Amino acid sequence: MANIDFETLRSTIEKSLLKAGLKPADAEICAQIHAESTRDGVHSHGIGRVPRFIEYVGKGWVDIDAKPCLVQRLGAIEVLDGGFGIGVVNALHATERAIALAREHGMGLVALRDTTHWMRGGSYGWHAVEQGFATIMWTNTESCMPAWGGASQSIGNNPLVMAVPHSTGPLVLDMAMSQFSYGKLQTTQLKGEHLPVDGGFDERGALSRDPAAIAATRRLLPTGYWKGSGLAILLDALAALLAQGRPSHAIDKVQRGSGGGCSQVFMVFDPEQLGGREACDSIVEGIQTHLAATTPAEPGRRVRWPGESTADKRYGEGTIMLDDMLWRSVCELAGD
Repeated sequence: MANIDFETLRSTIEKSLLKAGLKPADAEICAQIHAESTRDGVHSHGIGRVPRFIEYVGKGWVDIDAKPCLVQRLGAIEVLDGGFGIGVVNALHATERAIALAREHGMGLVALRDTTHWMRGGSYGWHAVEQGFATIMWTNTESCMPAWGGASQSIGNNPLVMAVPHSTGPLVLDMAMSQFSYGKLQTTQLKGEHLPVDGGFDERGALSRDPAAIAATRRLLPTGYWKGSGLAILLDALAALLAQGRPSHAIDKVQRGSGGGCSQVFMVFDPEQLGGREACDSIVEGIQTHLAATTPAEPGRRVRWPGESTADKRYGEGTIMLDDMLWRSVCELAGD
């Protein structure tokens, strides 16, 4: 394992993106997001995504010169076309627009079509919640897992992000509709480990914790079995409807890599106009206190709420442990 400090990680990723042709401002934004995701423990959608993103740029699947353009404005709703631009840049722009609309109307909804992979969706939830806004965000994807009861890939894993602010520690949820993402399978396999719970099906159709076996069949397990499958289908339909974009089965035909041509939704709410910030803090504090008093299922452990462990890392110091092979590959892309 490589032991790397945050600034070295960020600057190395930035150099790799500059070498791939990104403009300095875009490279800086993307490097910050990838580095923060890695620091927060989400290596699969942080440093782990850098080589693939650069590959997509090289193939022309990501248009590094494209910027979001307005399709429709309807009160507190805006629809944008991402032009297959950089997913991180597009998503941050959409988040900022939703925040601006929420300041004006109490809530704002920005739907984004024809964009590319946003990497870790939680980045945009944190971006909003750290400015004092609550949010619900999601993206659809290409078909990458079977619907419940199926054997072939027919639905997206359609990550969902939700966040409620608090002055000292927000509640943040970032989850895909599959039990584990393909990125998580990759990083777990690189570590030579098994998944902690069943994550998909092997070649015999049996539930498995072996990331390599699941990646080979590409039969991810929907979160909550049939419930996650149903939620994925409705998230897909609503994203495509609101963005006037593509549902999963139409993204499949785009053939521009993972996430190319997807539809995303960014809903932001202003607590100041919905009962006030003190009321919001009181709600979150009550939930945290209630959960902290819950009897743990295992002696010596305690119940954690969404965002708690990530918040600790976000504001902490120290170095980051990275897979040697992955770190070397990013350094090579940076020319180091």
